[in-house]
Amino acid sequence: MSENKIGASILVVGDTLKNIQVLGTMLRKEGHQIHVAQNGAQALKVAQTTPLDLILLDILMPIMDGFETCKKLKESPQTKDIPVIFLTAKTESEDIVKGFELGAVDYVTKPFNSTELLARVNTHLSLYKLQKELERLVDERTTELQESEEKYRRLFEYANDSIFIINPSS
Repeated sequence: MSENKIGASILVVGDTLKNIQVLGTMLRKEGHQIHVAQNGAQALKVAQTTPLDLILLDILMPIMDGFETCKKLKESPQTKDIPVIFLTAKTESEDIVKGFELGAVDYVTKPFNSTELLARVNTHLSLYKLQKELERLVDERTTELQESEEKYRRLFEYANDSIFIINPSS
């Protein structure tokens, strides 16, 4: 694993075991932890119970297709921020646009080039990590600001309560 790899938790969703095995092997070599679901319903269960950094999602699956799965992932407060990359044989422009409209961050067509797919995966993992760090910093600074405002409010109240008038005739 090269030094710029993230070692993320990735859910691979697809109904073809051979594709899942190929993706799993490739991603494990990069140091990532792989979770597997063979349909959309399973994917939703895994996503609700497992902290994930990225989802690779096929579109053509039984029970619940990738579009419906992505829609449900993006509707859930718990999973809405997890980046989804569609990995599919569907190459029509309307399918690609629909994928982005549903909240996917990328769309890779099969057969995929493993070097290109890894580059896209690593790019979106880096972006996700930076987004989470930025959110953490904003929360941290907001808390600091609220604490400072409270300190100054108490100081101001104390100063107002402590002001007394000196009688100049004394």
